[in-house]
Amino acid sequence: MSRIIILILIIFTNISVCVGTELKQIDLKTAIELAQKNNLDIKSNEIDVNIAKNEIDIANKLQNPSLESFFNFGKAGRGNANQAGISQTLELFKRAPRKNLAKANYNLVLEEFEKQKFNLQMDTTQAYIKLVVAKSILQKYEEQQKYLEILLKISNQNNKTHEKLDLDTIEARIALNQMITEVNKAKTNAKIALIEFNKILNSQDNNYDSISYNLIENRKIPEINIPSLTEKLPSFKDIEDLAIKNRFDIKIAKNQLEMAKKKLDVVMRQKVPDIELIGGYAYQTIGLAEDRRYKSGAYLGANIVNIPVFYTYKPEIKNAQLEIEKANIDYISTINKAKKDVEIAYEKFTTAQLNFKSYNDKILKDSEDLFRMFEEIYKVEKINFPALAAVEESYQDLVNGYSEALSDYYTSWIDFLREINSYDFMFNNTSL
Repeated sequence: MSRIIILILIIFTNISVCVGTELKQIDLKTAIELAQKNNLDIKSNEIDVNIAKNEIDIANKLQNPSLESFFNFGKAGRGNANQAGISQTLELFKRAPRKNLAKANYNLVLEEFEKQKFNLQMDTTQAYIKLVVAKSILQKYEEQQKYLEILLKISNQNNKTHEKLDLDTIEARIALNQMITEVNKAKTNAKIALIEFNKILNSQDNNYDSISYNLIENRKIPEINIPSLTEKLPSFKDIEDLAIKNRFDIKIAKNQLEMAKKKLDVVMRQKVPDIELIGGYAYQTIGLAEDRRYKSGAYLGANIVNIPVFYTYKPEIKNAQLEIEKANIDYISTINKAKKDVEIAYEKFTTAQLNFKSYNDKILKDSEDLFRMFEEIYKVEKINFPALAAVEESYQDLVNGYSEALSDYYTSWIDFLREINSYDFMFNNTSL
């Protein structure tokens, strides 16, 4: 009875573990949506955008009025009127520059928010690709392991004496054990890629997996608009122009330059005095009026305030001018660095595209066909295992090179898209 209970507990434990580790396969579009939905930094920066938008209304505010009163008492009040009224300070030529500065800040915060969303989109895409590539490589290694297991079985069958292991059997076993080691490494890489993928998705409720594309066989992830091996990119000059137009760091540097200019305008307007208007109700009570009659009326007045006599804002103006100079230098530097980054990414992708061409389907297929042909010859004992192992090792080297070239092809493409800041880059001239 106790054994049955233990068996039931083991079964239920295994079921709960499977349910807890169940992975839901999703496509790339869904992965990007989940990442953007769950990313807390995105949500925080979205609040910053709303704050910057409200700052525009704050910058455009009018000064609130002030209530004031003036009362006379005793002999000092005789013949003098009491007053109750309102005063209002009018800022001259200050609100518009202040509002323009707030708008420039809003554009800057919005651009930084868009940059963060784009980077998250690219990070998710890159993690998705790494996972697909790792799974594809693992699948290929597992196929090779199965082939080597078959060859070891054949070797055992070919061993007529069975008194001791012959050379072929020993060689086959060594080759199989080496491949098992490669499979274990590939499994670890696939697990790490899966963890990194879910780390970016940041989901608390589910664990996700990519759709199982066999890139080594099909060489394509449908959701990614990657050029074919024969397709040429536009000229680098066109790519460079597109990057300068699209890159967020250049837009941000330009917005910072605009903000510096707007800030100088705000500081310069501080030198303009403001006007204070005063008005209200004036009256004399019977007790204070010399003719003992109640008198009423009104009063108006105006003051010029904040006259730049003792302080003329020269330090603030000088700093604002220096900030413009600095922002302009940063803007030019950002453009220069961006051009080099784009050039590097362009060269890396074109090289990866060229390298991948050398591992086209025909070469891989011909090598696999050659390996299968030697396998059939080995089955009828016309060659020894070391000869077959040499062919298998050559084929495996080709698969490894193909896998690496495939990974570089996709990785360099994503890096290229990062540098031109365009996720849906097209290859015809209309996109430029």
